[in-house]
Amino acid sequence: MRAVLFAAFSGALLMPGFTGCDSKAEVNHHKVYKEATSNNLTDKERAKLHSYAAAAAVYARQHQFNTTFCFLIDMSRPSGANRFFVYNLQKDSLETDGLVAHGRCNENWLEGRKYGNVVGCGCTSLGRYKIGNPYSGRFGLAYKLYGLDTSNNNAYNRFVVLHSHECVPVNEVAPNEICQSDGCPTVSPVFLTKLARKLDKSAKPVLLWIYD
Repeated sequence: MRAVLFAAFSGALLMPGFTGCDSKAEVNHHKVYKEATSNNLTDKERAKLHSYAAAAAVYARQHQFNTTFCFLIDMSRPSGANRFFVYNLQKDSLETDGLVAHGRCNENWLEGRKYGNVVGCGCTSLGRYKIGNPYSGRFGLAYKLYGLDTSNNNAYNRFVVLHSHECVPVNEVAPNEICQSDGCPTVSPVFLTKLARKLDKSAKPVLLWIYD
């Protein structure tokens, strides 16, 4: 279901200097939703989450990443449902989750899912990422992303970064959809603050894995 209020933010092209992605916002302000939990995952989604977490744990050990936790994003879930997962690799359990926007692939509004890795495509890229250093960009605090697979190895050149935008709600709004980005995994300012607390304390790089 499409949300009822549309608000556009200027700019669609990615600019040099890691300015990040612009977002097209479509947010429903007329309903109050309960805070979401991971309890709404289906058995299939939960099994997939655990499978990617197990693979992430192996990759983290082999490539000198943080082996305590990782970030996993399941893009097959509706955009209005929590699909950004903070996963505790040591306890093999989900710590918390939140909403995250996907790329609109230069469409006014992308129906369904489409992925890409070409500079300027405006799409989400699936694959593993190393989360780099924080910096202050066009949307405030952001983290550089380095694609580790052939499906996302242009992330740095595309200026795809982890950042926040006010168009992303704090709580789930499904069946309504949230805003779409120009390829960046964009979260709410509140959720980014939670992620930053963990990232900034990590002595080793943190793994982010976006899958479908």
